[in-house]
Amino acid sequence: MGDIKVGTASWTDKTLLASGWYPAEADNAEKRLAYYATQFPLVEVDATYYTPPAEQTVGLWASRTPPGFTFNIKAFSLLTGHPTKVSAIYKDLRPDTDKQNVYPGDLPAQSYEDIWSRFLSAMDPLVDAGKLGVLLFQFPPWFTIRRSNKDYLVEVAKRCSPLRVAVEFRHASWFAGDNQAETLDFLRKHQLPYVVVDMPQGYKSSVPPVAEATADLAVVRFHGHSDKWTSKDIYERFGYRYATDELAQWVPKLRRLAADTGETHALMNNCYSDYAQRNAGELIGLLTSENVS
Repeated sequence: MGDIKVGTASWTDKTLLASGWYPAEADNAEKRLAYYATQFPLVEVDATYYTPPAEQTVGLWASRTPPGFTFNIKAFSLLTGHPTKVSAIYKDLRPDTDKQNVYPGDLPAQSYEDIWSRFLSAMDPLVDAGKLGVLLFQFPPWFTIRRSNKDYLVEVAKRCSPLRVAVEFRHASWFAGDNQAETLDFLRKHQLPYVVVDMPQGYKSSVPPVAEATADLAVVRFHGHSDKWTSKDIYERFGYRYATDELAQWVPKLRRLAADTGETHALMNNCYSDYAQRNAGELIGLLTSENVS
């Protein structure tokens, strides 16, 4: 039975800071991360999706957390084929364009390679400290099941090796009909952890909550069940607090994943106010009760 680590997808969100979850004495970035690490053994860094981190910043994350703490890092948007603000790209690698947002094909090949190299090398402090969990590659809704996209998953894994990647899909084609078995078999063949998601259903980006392990590490992300999933306001999309009985339904699923893996990561991504932190704490309590019983 592998360990189950529970955490959240943010520790710095402005609505979390305003919620009162942090004690008054946790009044700066260093103290907040230190406090967070007393509550949870795992955190996902989503800011790295919007802007690649400086190695110095990553070093601070490593130094401000205790031994055994784990960071999952969300891959920079350009590396997953999402539109990316030119201003988010390393200054000396920004393409000469009037566009505000660009895709990988809008950059010179060497610039694209350099972005990969810099993003990965920035992880060194976490690697050296033994605190890097996975690099989370969340692909866009137009990343459908097809051969070229499967090839890209293999390419991503090779580029990141020996660092571990986990892949999250946002298109139902990967799990439609017979494709589900094909997808799971493909990921197992390449030892690629896929991200199990709990999310609103019935949308083009909806993926069913298939709780299967495809490698010796499993990742589950809880996005909530907001009825405003298509909203451009992230707080409307993710502003959902799980009821205890909803979380309880996931306890046996997480236990089964843990039985098939060396480690399972459960991350609350319902990041509005202190919803994620409260639900993560509840989930830990439920898992503890399950262990006791």
